[in-house]
Order: sequence, then structure tokens, then C-alpha cells
Amino acid sequence: MSLLMENAFKELPPDKSVDTKLFLESVSHVPAFFDCLESAAFSPIKSDINGNIKKIRGVYLKDPARYVTLQDIVEAEREAHGAQWPKVGATLALMWLKRGLRFIQILLQSLADGERDENNPNLIKVNITKAYEQALKKYHGWLVQKVFQAALFAAPYRSDFLKALSKGEEVKEEDCLELTRQFLVNFTATVDAIYQMYTDLNAELDYTV
Repeated sequence: MSLLMENAFKELPPDKSVDTKLFLESVSHVPAFFDCLESAAFSPIKSDINGNIKKIRGVYLKDPARYVTLQDIVEAEREAHGAQWPKVGATLALMWLKRGLRFIQILLQSLADGERDENNPNLIKVNITKAYEQALKKYHGWLVQKVFQAALFAAPYRSDFLKALSKGEEVKEEDCLELTRQFLVNFTATVDAIYQMYTDLNAELDYTV
């Protein structure tokens, strides 16, 4: 069984609202994805995702009946924090979390679409670079960007990465990629919905770290 499909995200309802409990259940398994990249250089992203999940869960558990959807949390914090919002609480944590999820989504989609360096077809640097540049780079200062560039040199071979996604099982590449495409359907829809919510609520911030 694919690491991804074991903890696949749920299909969203017609209104595209994201159920907080279901989201937290699924997203809690996402950090393990970075173990497949087989490098401690990616641990800052993994740590950041773990921390943001913890913050969102902490807010949710204070009042599960009130915070049924992620939007319930964001809107409640907007009302409670006034001018400090959205750079507070679960709203800020979810803002950064969605960027980490977008990084994963673009990386997996790039692999599923067959994008590769023709001169080095068994490397995934081109896929990771695309994901980083589109999802995270604009929010990172010079130092953090240098850390990521170093991580690129430690990226695993494509074949080793896909094997890790398959939990070490010998699976045909196309079979692994097909499971990846299945995972991406609800995962992408969820990430897109969170991004749209931030746009609609004017909650997006562009500062760098």
C-alpha cells in the first residue's frame, strides 16, 4: 500500500468547506512524506509542518463544536484579534501549513506528469526545484533559500523516492505514479480550497522568513 493512499484526504462537500477534524486526521501523516526524501536537509520543512499542525489542533480542541471547519477557526480569530489578525494563532499556522502542502502537491504532480531532467532522468531535483520555486521560495529570505539549495544535493534518486512512497515494496513505477495521481485528487482539492479561503477572507501575508 502506498504511504500516500493509506492516509488519503477525504472528498470535499459541494461548498468546498474543509472539515477540521478530518483535515487534522489526514494532514497529521503528511510529515512522514519528508522521510521519503532521505535527507535531514528537509527536516526544517517537516518541523514547520508539524508545528503548524500542532497549533491548529490546539485551537480546534478548545472548542470542537464551534470549529467544525477550518473557516470557522479563521473567522473566529479574525473577530477575536482585530488588527493583529491574520498574523496570529491558527490563522498564521494554517497560512504556512498550506504552503508546505502546496510544495508537496506540486512535487508529486510534477512526478505524476512525467517531468524530468532528460540528462539525469533518475534524479528528482527538477521536480523539487519546481515545487520550491512555486510554493515556498518567495516567502524565504536569502539564508533559508541557501539551506534549500543545499538540500537539493541530498535529494534521493527518483527510483529510491518512489520505492519509499511504496513503503519499501518493489512496485512498478507507473503503478506507484497512478496511486500518486489518485492521492492528488482530494489532496489538491483541499489545498486549493484553503488557498481560496485565504483569498476570500483577505488573510494572505507575503512577508519573508
